[in-house]
Amino acid sequence: MKKVITYGTYDLLHQGHINLLRRAKELGDYLIVGVTSDSFDRGRGKLNVRNNVLERVEAVKATGYVDEVIIEDYVGQKIDDIQRYDVDIFAIGSDWEGKFDYLKEYCQVVYLPRTEGISSTMLREETQVLYRVGIIGSGRIAKRFVPEAKVVNGIDVVTVLNPDKQEAKAFKQEMGLESCYSDFDTFILNVDAVYIASPHLTHYDYCKRALLAGKHVLCEIPFVLSATQARELYELADSKGLVLLEASKTAHCPGFTHLVTLVKSGVIGDVVDVKASLSKMVAPPTRELDATQAGGSMTEHASLTLMALIKLLGREIVDANFHSRMENGVDVFTMGAINYPHATASITLGIGVKTEGNLVISGTKGYVYVPAPWWLTDYFEIRYEDQTKNKKYFYSYDGEGLRYEIQEFISMIVSKRLSSYRLRRRESIAIAQIIEDYREGKNVTII
Repeated sequence: MKKVITYGTYDLLHQGHINLLRRAKELGDYLIVGVTSDSFDRGRGKLNVRNNVLERVEAVKATGYVDEVIIEDYVGQKIDDIQRYDVDIFAIGSDWEGKFDYLKEYCQVVYLPRTEGISSTMLREETQVLYRVGIIGSGRIAKRFVPEAKVVNGIDVVTVLNPDKQEAKAFKQEMGLESCYSDFDTFILNVDAVYIASPHLTHYDYCKRALLAGKHVLCEIPFVLSATQARELYELADSKGLVLLEASKTAHCPGFTHLVTLVKSGVIGDVVDVKASLSKMVAPPTRELDATQAGGSMTEHASLTLMALIKLLGREIVDANFHSRMENGVDVFTMGAINYPHATASITLGIGVKTEGNLVISGTKGYVYVPAPWWLTDYFEIRYEDQTKNKKYFYSYDGEGLRYEIQEFISMIVSKRLSSYRLRRRESIAIAQIIEDYREGKNVTII
């Protein structure tokens, strides 16, 4: 049997793809097709994929030319696959002429003629709707958002809202935007969607006003500080068919999403304990240390650490207890112990106390170690009692990482998905509930 292998993204499957698969099949008896994973595409900075990997796999299978589909998930995999499947011919489109000659050491390499006049890029350009996005707030994170959005297809950041006219104008000029506003009602008429990067206590009001105006919303963490408010906003978004997404960049980065998948698949057995730490040193005067602006380590950092716990262990929490060091009405250090029916978890947070910012996931077969800063996940290790079985994983974490949440936000709008599996609405509400309970003083001990 002569085996042929080819690879591709197969986004927006078109006649050119079908022709190439037919020609590849004609080269032998058995055709294997490698479809790039979502994380592999994102890790290479390719942020324009319309269809997720499952949709793309099904589309490839539906052509009828394919005998086996595999997932391409890492650099160098082609050599591994050719040897693993005892492949005779590697086939690829002629637009890659010469790029894969290094594979001739392992099998025959054939460059197939591509179909002129059609490509996924052309289809995207023909069907792409450009969404005009306005930023609410002009602080540190907002300044990172504008350049990150430029690497994502389908989004144009056009304006900014800040009640302070001078700050809005300065941001507009620095970021090269077309306009700026200090009045919400005028601002909202000029956009299709908003990114909320304003102070914590304004999130709920801005989210609600934007949704009522019929705009999609991407809201920075912490989303809101009340589970009741979170639930209300998601229900409002649902009723209007709008996307409302919490901007937890860690939840959307390639490394962390793969980590969750691996742990859920049982590579370390049953998860028994999760420890997540996050801290940074800040000096007054600053919002993080201002009690009137909901400052504190819990409101600043808990959204990310709790997200990790809930993604790995779920929402069925038995109880949560916190110990905090307070200064001027703000928790500069908080340690939380969260118990589940069959597992324990803890978070360690600081804005005036420094601690090691790592993530450790302990299981019955082994454990996962993610070094600081774990929330910018580009590397982690799976470790076992038998150290020869240990495995290291490396991922691309490009730029500030905001591009991953932006890509998911725009993808949800385009595909009319109102929920993201990377951070589901019920998980977002659970995070808000824990933060709310803490702020109300439930099971909090001052140290």
